[in-house]
Amino acid sequence: MAARISVTGMGVICAIGNNLPSVLDSLRNGRSGIRPMKYLQSRHSELPVGEVQMSNEQMKQLLGISDPAPVSRTSLMGAIAIREALAQAAVGSLSGKRVALISGTTVGGMDVTELYFEQMKSDDSLLYLPQSNDCGKSTDEMARMAGLEGARTCTISTACSSALNSIILGAEMLARDEVDIVIAGGSEALSRFHLNGFNTLMILDHEPCRPFDATRAGLNLGEGAGFLVLEKDAGERSLAYVAGYGNRCDAFHQTASSENGEGAFLAMSDALAMAALQPEDIQYVNAHGTGTPNNDPSESQALKRLFGEKLPEISSTKGFTGHTTSASGSIEAIFCILAMRDGFIPANLGFSTADPGCILPSKGRGEACLENVICNAFGFGGNDSSLILSSREPRERETGAQYEVETAADLCISDPEALKDLKEFNISPMESRRMGKLMKASQLSALKALQAAGVDCPDAIITATAHGMLETSLQFLEEIEANGEEHLKPTLFMQSTHNTLSSAIAIRKRCHGYNITYSHGERSMEWAMLDASRLIATGKAQSVLVGHYDESTPLFDMFASRAGKAAPKPLYARSVVLKRK
Repeated sequence: MAARISVTGMGVICAIGNNLPSVLDSLRNGRSGIRPMKYLQSRHSELPVGEVQMSNEQMKQLLGISDPAPVSRTSLMGAIAIREALAQAAVGSLSGKRVALISGTTVGGMDVTELYFEQMKSDDSLLYLPQSNDCGKSTDEMARMAGLEGARTCTISTACSSALNSIILGAEMLARDEVDIVIAGGSEALSRFHLNGFNTLMILDHEPCRPFDATRAGLNLGEGAGFLVLEKDAGERSLAYVAGYGNRCDAFHQTASSENGEGAFLAMSDALAMAALQPEDIQYVNAHGTGTPNNDPSESQALKRLFGEKLPEISSTKGFTGHTTSASGSIEAIFCILAMRDGFIPANLGFSTADPGCILPSKGRGEACLENVICNAFGFGGNDSSLILSSREPRERETGAQYEVETAADLCISDPEALKDLKEFNISPMESRRMGKLMKASQLSALKALQAAGVDCPDAIITATAHGMLETSLQFLEEIEANGEEHLKPTLFMQSTHNTLSSAIAIRKRCHGYNITYSHGERSMEWAMLDASRLIATGKAQSVLVGHYDESTPLFDMFASRAGKAAPKPLYARSVVLKRK
């Protein structure tokens, strides 16, 4: 079986434009979209952001939605980008075609939750917990608003690499003939939750960000959505080709990158190997380049390790949009394709002073011949992904030999009393006290399953979670409401992302392999097991740790009761080790 994966349509909405033509114009003319807050209602209005310049009501009108009920900004932006991508792809009727919508997000519908958080506790008319922790709800909502009701929907939540991992998954599904058409990307709305979360980490700049600059002081948060239509062997309809990709884990720290950029280096190396390209074949790299003191030198080291002294042109486009977090990978992949097709290098806005510890970024230029470009997206927990896009048709991708899969261990923990067994794995009481119940249960079940399977470091770690770190997330929301966005604890935010559990296991075991988290409600484990089986069947992994980790809280139980549903288990941690036969 062989396939060439084509991009046949693109759709984007972000701080520099509400569609492809306006975004291209801003990129070509160096117009930044970072400005004072307009739509986000936060006490930290001193922080500049990259907001989409449309209200929720304006977006609903654009989509033809007359229902007055609140809709997540994440879903609205996503639906707009998906519609534009499908229109450009001109795929015609989707009837009878196997279609998948794969979206990356971390915030999900947190903006809606924030609106109703206090009311949620006392208003019996609210029969469901708003969308903040079930990221899959935002994807399903996008599908409905974009006219994709019959599509298979999937949600990936690996922090800032989510959207790029969505594209990678879509390409894999197409290559194995599991679907006919994939719409892949990500969407992320600004919220008080993640604005305050990043602020507790002291990595937000009070001025427009300056990636790779010696005076850089942090990032500016942004929002937006970007989606690509992917098809197999599209021929002349191709806008670009997905030539190679890599998904690796830095396995270093929950929020910081390693000094040598190991995860980033491995992800880019894998992408090059898959594309059968040499470093000198790359003309441009769209760097992750957040503008933080830690990220930029780490990524610079990875780039220098890969390219040596002959660096291609490199720039970060976050000076245009701000850091759109989970959506950044797909938005910036679209920027790369626009640059290839229009023949230019996007500027690294804000740069003026070289830092000896960083690469020297491009100031942009109007005439460039780009055949192969790399797009990087790196997330909390060391979830690092790289994508190579090519203007020329790449070699056919052989899926290779097919291997059988067997279950080597399957271990479940739901009794809090069992958590005392952590001491068997040299986890100190002090370290254990810093973990929530779900963190403890996921670590313990994973360590026990790996031990039972005779695997020290699996080739891949895949996590399924319907709600992620629910208790920690709600505690952080409580703090925001109680303290008026002041004096908040960074630990709660650091442990709130859905991929916290997967990355914590990778950090403990120093696993630099494939690492991904699925967060699509009850179907999360189904997607995770399919991915694990695919990795083994195609020879990309010999052993995979798959985890299903979820918890409940009194507030969540209250909503289940109101809706007449059985309350979920207070604690559930199941770890499965799959091996190649």
